[in-house]
Amino acid sequence: MGARVVLKILSICLLLSTGVSLSARAQDTLGTHSPHGNLNVPCQNCHTASAWKPIRAVPEFDHNQTKYPLRGMHTSVACIQCHVKPVFTSVGQRCQDCHADIHKRQLGANCEQCHTVRGWQVSVQQVQQHNNRFPLTGAHAAVDCDACHKGAASSQFETMSTQCYSCHAVDFKSASNPNHVSGGFSTTCTVCHGTDTWFNANFDHSSVGFPLTGGHAVPPRQCIDCHVNNNYSLTSTTCISCHLKDFQGTTNPNHVSANFPSNCAQCHTTLAWAPATFDHSMVNFALTGAHTVPPRQCSDCHANNNYNLTSTTCVSCHLKDFQSAINPNHVAGGFAQTCATCHNTSAWQPATFDHSQSGFPLTGSHTVPPRQCSDCHVNNNYKITSTACVSCHQNDYNKALSPVPHAGFPTTCEQCHDTVQWTDGKFDHSTTGFALTGMHTVPPRLCTDCHKSNNYNLTSAACYSCHQTDYQGTTNPNHVASNFPTGCDQCHNTSSWLNATFNHNSTGFALTGSHTVPPRQCTDCHVNNNYTLNSTACFSCHSKDYTGALSPVNHIAASFPTTCETCHDTIQWTDGTFNHTSTGFQLTGSHTVPPRLCTDCHTNNNYSLNSTLCYSCHQKDYAGTNNPPHQSAGFPTTCELCHDTNVWTDSTFNHNNTAFPLTGSHTVPPRQCADCHVNGNYTTLPTTCYGCHTNDYNQTTNPGHQAQPQFFPTTCQNCHNTTAWTGATFNHTQYTQFPTNHGGANNVCATCHINSNNYSIFQCTGCHGGNNPNNFHHDQVPGYVYNSINCYQCHQNGQGGG
Repeated sequence: MGARVVLKILSICLLLSTGVSLSARAQDTLGTHSPHGNLNVPCQNCHTASAWKPIRAVPEFDHNQTKYPLRGMHTSVACIQCHVKPVFTSVGQRCQDCHADIHKRQLGANCEQCHTVRGWQVSVQQVQQHNNRFPLTGAHAAVDCDACHKGAASSQFETMSTQCYSCHAVDFKSASNPNHVSGGFSTTCTVCHGTDTWFNANFDHSSVGFPLTGGHAVPPRQCIDCHVNNNYSLTSTTCISCHLKDFQGTTNPNHVSANFPSNCAQCHTTLAWAPATFDHSMVNFALTGAHTVPPRQCSDCHANNNYNLTSTTCVSCHLKDFQSAINPNHVAGGFAQTCATCHNTSAWQPATFDHSQSGFPLTGSHTVPPRQCSDCHVNNNYKITSTACVSCHQNDYNKALSPVPHAGFPTTCEQCHDTVQWTDGKFDHSTTGFALTGMHTVPPRLCTDCHKSNNYNLTSAACYSCHQTDYQGTTNPNHVASNFPTGCDQCHNTSSWLNATFNHNSTGFALTGSHTVPPRQCTDCHVNNNYTLNSTACFSCHSKDYTGALSPVNHIAASFPTTCETCHDTIQWTDGTFNHTSTGFQLTGSHTVPPRLCTDCHTNNNYSLNSTLCYSCHQKDYAGTNNPPHQSAGFPTTCELCHDTNVWTDSTFNHNNTAFPLTGSHTVPPRQCADCHVNGNYTTLPTTCYGCHTNDYNQTTNPGHQAQPQFFPTTCQNCHNTTAWTGATFNHTQYTQFPTNHGGANNVCATCHINSNNYSIFQCTGCHGGNNPNNFHHDQVPGYVYNSINCYQCHQNGQGGG
């Protein structure tokens, strides 16, 4: 035995001295093979030097570094309980690899759906919440699965009902407070019970259409307080169905004898049975004022328990008050029994009467000092039928002397008097059709100022009827001699007889300008008191001014018309102006500046011009013009074609009006007429390009135009435009379909047309074969000859032969 120990020690020392680690030797494929397979862990982490077994009490192995970290109860399990074979990797990682499935695979192979590594009996949160179709809450959360799932061992989990009654039928049937079965309770337990505890059930009474309020709820009610003898089949929610005895036993007031309705809610509430309140307005008689204070008892009005009153009129209760009233005596005065006309519920006294209801409102002195009815209703007479003032004030009318005795005046007192004060009567004269204004009112007029000898029967409102003497005595002007009309208000007003004014517009001749200033007197125009003028023409008064007028010209010598207003106005005679447009010839431009005098144009006092043509005045200008010479060039005499009235010398001609509008280089640089109209020729110039550009045509050599008119006719516009003479374009397709950009031609004519004076000659061989037939072969073309004519015969469009 000792020899073996010594041998093992020597073996270990030998291994250490050679520098080979135990782990390397343990795993060396060339030496001893490890029974654990390719573990790649040093042996001494688990084994000791004394023997392979037993292994170290605490092996140096971190299971968390493997593909299966140890958690929960797996951390306390011995290695060999799971690793029953030496090769540690030959162990499954699924629960069923080690644990038998007591559910017989009826719940699937995913054990961790319900279980955790903390213990076989510990369910995961998902199961605790039971959040499939029946979440576990309250007391259900503290119950073991098999408390409900009696067949848990046989995996019968999904056949349970979610109705409370399915598990709690025994509880339902044994309940006695109240008795659920005899009370006909519903088996939907959740109506009253929750999952926290079976006791302290709560019922929402509003769900049956009768919420519990006030005294129905406090002190905390028991169901049997109302549901006597376990009667839960009540069908009525009316108060009387439970409170009939209370109704029948009430004596203040006696509900039965008073025939009160059994609708208790009209007066009572659930807060307390007493005190009751009644909304009297429901019977169409609201209680107000003294009907409510001092706090009224029903018996105050409903004497002898009489609640069958049918009338709401005051007199039905207050007839004695009506009959005993003496101030005034209601019966003797024939007063109506509608007490509310004068009285209200605030207090029986003092009464008030709205006199306006009688058709005669009381105003002014009819109300003050505070009137008593007897002030007017003498001897208790309340049967007055007339509201006319004179019916009460006849004596006042008869005795009136101011302003005059009223005899003959109408008895409609209100025409002059009001209720404020009898003595300050006023008369609205405008009601007679003659309103008093101005001097008719001041100094404060007395009626006798106009109504002489107490004459109030005047029938005319004309001024003349009172002022005839004033009319006849007037001398400035003399009204009678001038036959002035007697309608005084044409010139005079009531403010003052003097300072009369006359609206001259009414004559058809309004006064304006110097006809009004300096302030005119009538005699300024109406000489010798002549007011019978019948003409409004200026000449009728101003013939001397017309005859003596010499500025701007002698009016008579020039035969000016006598319609002075054509040039003159009423502001000032000497600054006459003439609107020349009225002659059909409006003055514009230089015809107006410098400020023109008539004689500038009307020479020798000639105002009989009958032509508006420019030439009629400007014939010398036309004949003397030489740039260009108008007369020799045959220019028309319609000067306005080129000239305007602003400046004669900057004339412009719209060439578009001719058959040859100017475009492009015909307009720039700013052209002079002589650029085209050489030698003053404005009559025979052609409109064809060739007519002016013959030299350009004849001298053109690239290509030569004149030598080959068949290709370049004299219709220059075929190739050229007015923008620029060079840069012409040629339509090659009118002669041939051969493209001008063939090969390297680049639209240069001379590439093919080697003779600029004969474009019927062209070459192909210069580009194709360099004019050397040896450089170009068409063996496949029978009869092929190397020349340009033959090339074109086949290649007329520049493409392959055809």
